[in-house]
Parts: sequence; C-alpha cells; structure tokens
Amino acid sequence: MRHLIKCLFFFDKLHMKFIDEAKIYVKAGDGGRGCVSFRREKFVPRGGPDGGDGGKGGDIIIRASQSHKTLLDLKYKQHHRAKHGGHGKGSNMTGRDSAEVVITVPTGTLIKDSETGGIIADLTNDGETVVVARGGAGGKGNAWFATATNQAPRYAQEGVKGEERQITLELKLLADVGIIGLPNVGKSTFISRVSAARPKIADYPFTTLVPHLGVVKYGDSGSFVIADIPGLIKGAHEGTGMGTRFLRHVERTSVLLHVLDISGEPEVHAWKDYETVNHELALFSPLLVEKPQVVAINKIDLPQVRERIKKEFDIFAGRGINVLAFSAATGEGVDRVLNEIARILYAKK
Repeated sequence: MRHLIKCLFFFDKLHMKFIDEAKIYVKAGDGGRGCVSFRREKFVPRGGPDGGDGGKGGDIIIRASQSHKTLLDLKYKQHHRAKHGGHGKGSNMTGRDSAEVVITVPTGTLIKDSETGGIIADLTNDGETVVVARGGAGGKGNAWFATATNQAPRYAQEGVKGEERQITLELKLLADVGIIGLPNVGKSTFISRVSAARPKIADYPFTTLVPHLGVVKYGDSGSFVIADIPGLIKGAHEGTGMGTRFLRHVERTSVLLHVLDISGEPEVHAWKDYETVNHELALFSPLLVEKPQVVAINKIDLPQVRERIKKEFDIFAGRGINVLAFSAATGEGVDRVLNEIARILYAKK
C-alpha cells in the first residue's frame, strides 16, 4: 500500500447526537370538496351547474440525503401532516392542490410500516424518494353530474381522505467494512489510525457508544468506508450490552474486520472470543456470518501477545482460517490488514 490519506470524520459527537431509529406518524392531506354551484348571469335564467372540483391533498414524501447523518430531527418532530386540498368554487373553479411535505433522512434508511412490520422502502441512494402517504383526490363538483334528466344536480363529491400511518425508520450505515469484536480490543484505535475518525478511546467497556465512519484512501485512487461498531458481548442479539441496536449496522457491509485481543491476564484465547462474536452474529442474522472476515489479532506490540501469537496462529490455521497480527497503537502490521481488506473488496467488484 503506497499511502493512507486521512479523510472526513462523519460523526462529530460535540455537534451531533447519533440517532439510528425513530417512529413517526404521517398524515397526507384530504382532498377538497367539490362545489355545488349554478351559473347566474343576466338573461341566462337556466345557466346550469358550474361547481368546480376540489384540489388534491398533499403527499408525504421521504427523501434520502447524504448530507444527513442521523435521525435526530425526527425524534423531536414525530407528527407530520400535509395540508388538505382547496375546495372547489363556482364558475368551474378547481380548488388548489396542496404542496407535498418532504421529510429528509440519511441515505441507508430503512422504512417500515409500524403496524405490519412490512418494508415500505430502503433508501440507499442520495436523492432517492418514496411516497409514504398519498394525498386524497379532490371531489367532483356538481357540473360533472348534469344529465338530460337531471340538469340541475344539487350534490357534489366529498374529497377522498388522505392516507395516514405510523412508520418506523431504521438507519443502517452504508459502509464497505465493519469492524467487529469484543469491547476494548482496539477497534476505535484502529479506525483512528487509518482514517480521520476520532472516536472516544479509553480502557473500559463500551467506550464506543455510537458507530463511527471513516474513509480510508487506498493507493492512488481507491478508497473504502470503514465503520467502527460498538463492542459485542455474549447475549448481544437479545439486547445485552449494546444489544441489537448496532448489529444492524454491519448488515450492509461487504467485509468484516474481526479484531481480537489476547493481551489479558489470565491468558485469553482468541478462538473462544472469535466464536462468541460469530455466535451473536449468527443469532441476529445468519447472513452476517456468511460475510467474508479478515481476522486480525491486535496489540502485537505487547510482549505477552508476541509470546502467545504463534500458538493462536496454529489454532486458527488448524481450522482453515488465516490470521493477521497488527498493532493499532504503533501501526505495525496495519498495512497488511488494509491490503487484505482491499483485496477482498476489489475482488467482489
């Protein structure tokens, strides 16, 4: 690898609170009433009906935008209503159509019907839109109902009610690579070394409370997005620890970087931790364990890790898994890890 260029850190916790799920109520506008009216002009005693149609109610539209990184706004504004269509008027004047209401969400937002759980849309592209509630059509005025036998109808249609529903929004990060592993294995240190992301780093569980994205510039023109996912523990699929809240963020990734740490006392075995994390992935979604993994043991700069590393390599090799070693703190071996990630990513394209 020729060089790494540090790029934009997407989630600044000083300025933005990361929210990846929201439930909102949407109500499209009702259609306007049709008008009952009759033409009244001098010397035209039987002018006939001239009631206009009602206007269309406004739609509720959700649009994806790369400039949005969180669903925070929707946590505070949970009701969204479009205006009703204007009522029809005499002289065949149609009521005004109401404007649509556009709700902006981050790219990668999955939209579900809260009642049925059915997926309405999965907005993965910038500018992609979906109508989640359609405005009602305007009612017809009495001019429509004149016939040879009923030349002066005194009725018109009511407007059609606009759709309303509760919807659930789930944000799944759009990243090429997801970093997984138990708490405190060095995921945050790794992403801070290879990108401009600056997650909180400390020596206690669940330092990372929100996912972080970083862009890794690879070679002369290649790049990929890497996501630091908060640490998983046993029972995560049932909500233990960070729970299922962040497991969804690895669903869209193409490659998983599985970071392991054998530096603890008493001696920690990487294979046991490897199985624990993969078991949680499988229980959350069987598709996750089918994703290619780059397995790497961190903290190779520590003496106890260097002493134990050969034994760990042999255990994984006996199960047909190649393991890399690196130090996120010093940078040793990081290039080899990135080379392997890039090799798998570009092979999939």
